[in-house]
Amino acid sequence: MNFIISSATLLKKLQSISGVPTTSNVVPILDNFLFEIQNNKLKITASDIETSMSVTVEPEKIDVDGSITIPARMLLETLKTFPDIPLHFSINEENQTIEINTGEGNFKLSGHKGEEFPKLPLLENTSSIEIPSKILATAISKTLFATGVDELRPVMSGVFCQLTDENITFVATDAHKLVRYRCTDVKSKGETQSMIIPKKPLVQLKNILPQNDTAVKIDFNQKNASFSFDNVNVVCRVIEGKYPNFDAVIPLQNNKNLIIDRLQLLNSLERVSIFANQSTHQVRFKISGRELILSAEDLDLSNEAKERLICNFEGEDIEIGFNSKFIIEMLSNLETEQIKIEMSAPNRAGIILPVPTEPSNEDILMLVMPIMLNA
Repeated sequence: MNFIISSATLLKKLQSISGVPTTSNVVPILDNFLFEIQNNKLKITASDIETSMSVTVEPEKIDVDGSITIPARMLLETLKTFPDIPLHFSINEENQTIEINTGEGNFKLSGHKGEEFPKLPLLENTSSIEIPSKILATAISKTLFATGVDELRPVMSGVFCQLTDENITFVATDAHKLVRYRCTDVKSKGETQSMIIPKKPLVQLKNILPQNDTAVKIDFNQKNASFSFDNVNVVCRVIEGKYPNFDAVIPLQNNKNLIIDRLQLLNSLERVSIFANQSTHQVRFKISGRELILSAEDLDLSNEAKERLICNFEGEDIEIGFNSKFIIEMLSNLETEQIKIEMSAPNRAGIILPVPTEPSNEDILMLVMPIMLNA
């Protein structure tokens, strides 16, 4: 089993899947990449059992089909030191040795039999959808930060995806904040379908999805999901369980509406929050007329900050407290020049919405729970 491949090409492919293996793999062979040569193509796979990711590349030269696993860390560290040069891989499948020849140098390492690497799950009785890569990448980036980490509520550790005959919706929440991204460009041709996608495969996808209209095919059933595009395939277990009724927690009657420049509010929050209590990160929003006053304090350290901003506000005056970290995350994940914050009472959730300058096929809603203010 021999092949010749560019060091830069191989390094790029390996780096795209290098986030899959963990540092605490229970099965030692998962510390390796699986190399498989078949039909003049090289397929490289990384797995942690729950998530598997493979990329396919065409080497410059191949002579014999076969498979072997190669230590991931050692191979990556070696490739990082090379300029862009052709590498000649000579693999002995009988004693699982790998020899890499650069012309000037020769490197040998030991692998394991390819047959010992865990097989990817076969997806049967699946539902399938296709979604443009750009839309999927946007949906992931807009929602991923809002996922939870509570092991007692595993369904909230992933992103809920629902496909209807009207749109596709992605939702993430940790019970303190919630993000709903909806796009009308993708619709179901049949019944409503849904799944909860774990965070890890979405992180991997986010890093490699092209920002264009490349079609991403998603096949899924009650246990697994597969994402395929170009020469990439990601297979993961979906999270089993019932996702919370997110529509029920979104307040509809909000009679206090604030419109403000997004970057001005973001920059001001980043400054003021430095002086907030570092356990609650509470920032007070005091809104009256066309004035928003942001303030924060840490009584233990005698720190205090206050800043005044001009805004457009409709409704009765209000004072409400929010976790500044949550608001900063949300504002950082929006792009519009202005945003709208809808509120009703100091103890009710606030809604953050982008203010688009033109009609859009996207609908983004971000919800944040308030923090009770001290008198």
